[in-house]
Amino acid sequence: MATVRGARSGVSAAAAVLVSVLLVGGLVAGGEGAEIRRQKNVQVALRAKWAGTPLLLEASELLSKEWKDLFWDFIDHWKELDKGSDCLTAKCCAQKIVEDARTLLNEPLSSIFEFSLTLRSASPRLVLYRQLAEESLSSFPIDDSPEQISGHGTGENFDEAAGPSSSGGTCCWVDAGNALLFNSADLRGWLEGLGKLTMDSTEQPELFDFDHVYPRANVTAPVAILYGAVGTKCFKDLHVQLSEASKQGKVRYALRPVLPSGCQATSSFCGSIGAVDAVTLSGYGVELALKNMEYKAMDDTAIKKGVPLEDPKMEDLSQEVRGFIFSKILERKPELNAEIMSFRDYLLSSTVSDTLEVWELKDLGHQTAQRIVQASDPLHSMQEINQNFPSIVSSLSRMKLDNSIKDEIIANQRMVPPGKSLMALNGALINIEDLDLYLLMDMVHGELSLADQFIQLKLPQSAVHKILSAPPPAESNSFRVDFRSSHVHYVNNLEEDAMYRRWRSNLQELLMPVFPGQMRYIRKNLFHAVYVLDPASACGAETIDMILSLYQDNVPIRFGIIMYSSRHINAIEQSDGTPAENGEDTSILITRLFLYIKEMYSTQLAFQFLSNIYKSRNGEDYYNEEVVEAHHVEGAFVDSLLSTAKSHPQELLLKLQKENMYKQEAEESSSFVHKLGLNKLQCSLLMNGLVHESNEDATMNAMNDELPRIQEQVYYGHIQSHTDVLEKFLSESSYKRYNPSITGKSAAKKFVSLFASYHEENSVFNDIKYLQSSGTTDDAKPVTHLLAIDLSSKVGTKLLCEAIHYLMDGSNRARVGLLLYARNGSPLPVLLLKDIFDRTISSFSYKEKVLDFLHGLLKFYEAQPMPASSVAGDWTITMMERVYSLAAETSLPGDDYKAWFKSFSADTVVKGMDKLSDFLFGQLGLVFGSNAVITNGRVFIMNDEESFLANDLGLLESMEYDLRTKYIFEIIEEVEFPGVDPDDLTSQFYSDIAMLISSLMSARERPSERAHFEILHAEHSAIKLSNANSSIHIDAVIDPLSPTGQKLAPLLRILWKQIQPSMRIVLNPISSLVDLPLKNFYRFVLPSMDDFSSTDYSVHGPKAFFANMPLSKTLTMNIDVPEPWLVEPTVAIHDLDNILLENLGDVTTLRAIFELEALLLTGHCMEKDRDPPRGLQFILGTKQRPHLVDTLVMANLGYWQMKVSPGVWYLQLAPGRSADLYELPRKLIAIDSLRGKLMHIEVQKKKGKEREELLNAADDHHLQEKMDNNGWNKNLLKWASSLISGDASSKNKPDKITDRKDARQGETINIFSVASGHLYERFLKIMILSVLKKTQRPVKFWFIKNYLSPQFKDVIPRMAQEYGFEYELITYKWPTWLHKQKEKQRIIWAYKILFLDVIFPLSLRKVIFVDADQIVRADMGELYDMNLKGRPLAYTPFCDNNKDMDGYRFWKQGFWKDHLRGRPYHISALYVVDLAKFRQTAAGDTLRVFYEQLSKDPNSLSNLDQDLPNYAQHTVPIFSLPQEWLWCESWCGNATKARAKTIDLCNNPMTKEPKLQGARRIVPEWAGLDSEARQFTARILGDNLEPGEATPLPSETPKPDDKGTDQNVKDEL
Repeated sequence: MATVRGARSGVSAAAAVLVSVLLVGGLVAGGEGAEIRRQKNVQVALRAKWAGTPLLLEASELLSKEWKDLFWDFIDHWKELDKGSDCLTAKCCAQKIVEDARTLLNEPLSSIFEFSLTLRSASPRLVLYRQLAEESLSSFPIDDSPEQISGHGTGENFDEAAGPSSSGGTCCWVDAGNALLFNSADLRGWLEGLGKLTMDSTEQPELFDFDHVYPRANVTAPVAILYGAVGTKCFKDLHVQLSEASKQGKVRYALRPVLPSGCQATSSFCGSIGAVDAVTLSGYGVELALKNMEYKAMDDTAIKKGVPLEDPKMEDLSQEVRGFIFSKILERKPELNAEIMSFRDYLLSSTVSDTLEVWELKDLGHQTAQRIVQASDPLHSMQEINQNFPSIVSSLSRMKLDNSIKDEIIANQRMVPPGKSLMALNGALINIEDLDLYLLMDMVHGELSLADQFIQLKLPQSAVHKILSAPPPAESNSFRVDFRSSHVHYVNNLEEDAMYRRWRSNLQELLMPVFPGQMRYIRKNLFHAVYVLDPASACGAETIDMILSLYQDNVPIRFGIIMYSSRHINAIEQSDGTPAENGEDTSILITRLFLYIKEMYSTQLAFQFLSNIYKSRNGEDYYNEEVVEAHHVEGAFVDSLLSTAKSHPQELLLKLQKENMYKQEAEESSSFVHKLGLNKLQCSLLMNGLVHESNEDATMNAMNDELPRIQEQVYYGHIQSHTDVLEKFLSESSYKRYNPSITGKSAAKKFVSLFASYHEENSVFNDIKYLQSSGTTDDAKPVTHLLAIDLSSKVGTKLLCEAIHYLMDGSNRARVGLLLYARNGSPLPVLLLKDIFDRTISSFSYKEKVLDFLHGLLKFYEAQPMPASSVAGDWTITMMERVYSLAAETSLPGDDYKAWFKSFSADTVVKGMDKLSDFLFGQLGLVFGSNAVITNGRVFIMNDEESFLANDLGLLESMEYDLRTKYIFEIIEEVEFPGVDPDDLTSQFYSDIAMLISSLMSARERPSERAHFEILHAEHSAIKLSNANSSIHIDAVIDPLSPTGQKLAPLLRILWKQIQPSMRIVLNPISSLVDLPLKNFYRFVLPSMDDFSSTDYSVHGPKAFFANMPLSKTLTMNIDVPEPWLVEPTVAIHDLDNILLENLGDVTTLRAIFELEALLLTGHCMEKDRDPPRGLQFILGTKQRPHLVDTLVMANLGYWQMKVSPGVWYLQLAPGRSADLYELPRKLIAIDSLRGKLMHIEVQKKKGKEREELLNAADDHHLQEKMDNNGWNKNLLKWASSLISGDASSKNKPDKITDRKDARQGETINIFSVASGHLYERFLKIMILSVLKKTQRPVKFWFIKNYLSPQFKDVIPRMAQEYGFEYELITYKWPTWLHKQKEKQRIIWAYKILFLDVIFPLSLRKVIFVDADQIVRADMGELYDMNLKGRPLAYTPFCDNNKDMDGYRFWKQGFWKDHLRGRPYHISALYVVDLAKFRQTAAGDTLRVFYEQLSKDPNSLSNLDQDLPNYAQHTVPIFSLPQEWLWCESWCGNATKARAKTIDLCNNPMTKEPKLQGARRIVPEWAGLDSEARQFTARILGDNLEPGEATPLPSETPKPDDKGTDQNVKDEL
């Protein structure tokens, strides 16, 4: 769209110029031209904390995400030193890298690659490799092993940010685990000696999932890791040697791309682009909000010096301004440049509005929608409006409204709330709150990558879109087992038994409300509780008694049992399905007698017999595990029948035994349970097929869980009086097998894509011939099982046997591919068996009786003992004979087998396994020696402990078909393949396509929620952009005049620019506004190729640029970054909290640079079947230093967070009570992207500790003692602070601490405060001085760093040194699940109260909060030592002796009066927190719960930091401090001022007096403290105070002097 809206006809363009010339002429003539040209801009950049990373290496990382082999192809492209020699600029290099990538990628993936490259999204991965490189070098100190280091430096001066240095001249090295090799000669020697060395596996370097391992490597070979950068002189030789050695199977070669500092000069022409410059990031928003200046809280100190920064970005003149495209006008009239630019400035700055009349607001949302949809580029128009809204609003409000747009918006708002925003990508809803550019690009890339692979499978575009948009079946939480059979014995029937005759049968009563816990007595079998039990076990006996008890209590459940014998099932498993006759089986006997009594007498009597067995033995209600013997059973049988039997029960027993009556039925019952897989649970309950534990509580809970499902079905009429509920549930959705490792929620289901392996040259799939059930070989199979089987293991041969059983039983939906391998040195029979199997399947898989042949061969093989090597020949002859006879029996050609035996060679079989090994252990990531089933990409690894039966394969087939394959197969079956020869459209083709697409889609991660966007009208009020060739479709509902709209508009626009997806965006503005919806300017920072210099090798990076901002409005800057980022300003000489551009003087552009200080590692910690383990402590570090940072788990969702930098870290439980009570294996965490990491962790208590509490007062005190004695712990935390967050005062302070600090004695007073803006930082310094002058004890200040200016952070370390105090900067990222505040002031208030339990180190026990604008007049040690009477918080109540303010005391009336119930309302300017008590009582969790409930109401918590603790004081008790601890003029009056221990400069709602004016008037010593602080600051920053500004340093307690104070006021002004 080259000309946008400005490309009007020649007449209109000329008219535009004429208007501008006339206007500008008039303005200049009026003498205002100079005023108009006084434009002021704002520019913001954001840099990563780490040193630059080479763009070339970033490109290789991005390509490896596409396909691992592309990484190596790209390395081969760039390994020559002269590559890129024709490029002399960074931009040329970047374009050359992209050109190379385009040869490897299809569109639109290549466009996404280019954008991701400019986005620098792979930079963190290279920082991770730097960390590993440093660890590699530091593991071999020069002094320890000079012969292994070959005399080269090891990078001892490693800097965490910059990476390993190249001291000693080495830029590449190979880490072989027991040696570092720095040149090709050393490497050659090491490779030659490999055969002679026996390497211990523990000596080998560790490989990670993210490592680049050379393709088709020998997984058993020694590991060699090359650290180096493609394009450096040393890289090519080492890489070529290692790749050749890898091809020969000598080594397993991994490459970690690292360009050590100092090696940039040795790299090729483009190799170091990006490595020298800071990594400037994009993908974030910057807001300049119009600030409410009610209390005029601005510093009056003038800015006196500039700061060298890059030139500001030039304005984009192609952007439309009020209907004009100035680039076009300037092209036509270049001679009028000055006048045209003046006119543009006038248009930009003349109409900034932060208020409108009510009638102007009425239709503003509809007018905005109209302006957007009628624009030639609607996405650009939406972005222009919501990012410059204060400048545009007045013109929007004057638009004439088209009623059709208004009517459609109102009609849509009957279905979606006004102002609501939603977005879906290919049908899947995206959580807009968490959305950022990096997440969106990852999601889009995932979809495009899938589409690209589908198209390679010859699928037409329409089918691709259909598959990507199809909703997969929801994974149901309810997994039902189909237990219907004759083996179920019910004790009752609610519909037929006489005892229930009086119950009502109206199902509608289910929908009537009842009291909690009350049961509904309805005469219908709604709940079928069937217990699966071994009647000879203790739990079986207990369950029987419970059933009879509940039955007698008239519980409205139909009770039944299925009995089995554990002994019988064990025999089945050990003898492969046919139990041997060996001795008497008590459980079988009980079952036989039960069946006899049931048939001959009654079911009730049969159940009574079961109950009598234990009673006759024990005579008590205690169930023990002693073995039940036959005579106990026989005794119970006699007792049960004595009163009712016609002949003596003893005779009946003999007859039963003699005739083996019911034995077959009893054994079949056990076999049935074995097939179901329920014997593993010992005793279990099936509630309508849902599996539960078998106790009474579980039974009642199961009924209550099932009730809502039945109520829903009754409500919709799906269950009626004649419906068989059990039949309905089990026929709709159930499985005939239970295996929690396949079905359970806790099962860590692993999926792999088979696409890459299928499409590579010489693929293993070319060799696979599939086995299928007899008679189905011509049918397409939606499910493919690939069985990776280690034939040298018993588990492997058992799995192979079960797979053949599974096919022999018949499956018309699945096929089986056998991937048979054997371990090194396997005996000859194993290799022979593999060879016969492979050849038979390869040649005869289509034959009818091939399964019988394989089954017979395997049975013979298993029955033969493994021969010694000396008699292997005899064994082979026996095997040959058996093969020939089996071939004859199954009509397979015996001659072929004779030929194969003659040509058999063990070496050939072993060599033939190389390709298979690479597929299984390299590509699929299986562990060598494991056995696995890969079902359409789902990897299920066999557990040696558990049996895996043919039924389990059937369960896998059913589950994968129902949940992940059925809907795909149905689409594939209807597809026409225009690009495929009809002869190739075989059943195998369709089966392969189904397998590949299912595996691709299974590995896809995406939300399951969906919305029906199609029901919304989109004729008049929607943006519709269509592209039939796109695989991406975006559905969205957006309020364009909302913060969400501000963020989404640029994201949608960049998507359209990069990949042209089809979009349907329904605009949903709020229909009747009462205030301006947006009071800010907004810029979203996006990268482009222009960020790379076209004159040299430098990289400038993207910036946010606000052109021509209003001069007289006070603005406050907020930075809107992705959730995982923690950022802070590092360069900004102006007050970013109070930007008044008219004060800039000659400076035209206010500039600020922020830094990405850390990424977030967050998580949710759960304890099985319990509440989250609140207070559980985690530590994070490296292997060498395990404790770098720590945190604790909140009760709220088990949430925790830590600050990290990119790297490989290890998470574990903190030593002490957490590690004593809980179990958690050490977890490896790789931080390698700008998206941080979210983890879900489940812990469990150690055996014997289940009832112990994690938090209690005694343990808390003990923990403190341990932490106090642990000096190493504190030092590590400080070191970690500088590594990961860079903020401990120890980092900034010099080694020598001044005498002034040494003079302070006693326990340290910890004081916490927060400030934002230069004025409050000025107050903060005064507060610090006032505290220090009144105490002789050591003081440590804790500041929330989020909003501190760079100047303050420069001054505070020097101030700490000068005045002898400690300080630490702390922060905590606002959790995503907690309701967010939008205004900066309210966010700051929230930080004062919401995160007190987690923002400080766990070792801190108490802290005092002091407002920045407070002056302290007493020793704070007195307050610090005060006894808080066991309460976690202590505040001062508001004083009430200034009667003039009575009208403002809201807590004396209405809601607050009722809520407080006589308790005082406290002021939040000063408070004490007993952190130990606060954490122990989970006060932080409680306050966050109250906050979450209250904050969603905009009328609640007007003074958030004050209202919240006062509201919660009934639950989180407050100790009321004596009144003199806080005095402020507004509320207290002058009578009590003399006794004040602290004075706070409270805002006065009556006078609204500016802060500075009030400070000078109210506090006599303030001016002296201010002067001292300002002179110190000026000295540190190199400023000179104006002569009038400097005042002599006062004494510590200056006398009030009105005249002096007035003079100061005059000087300041």
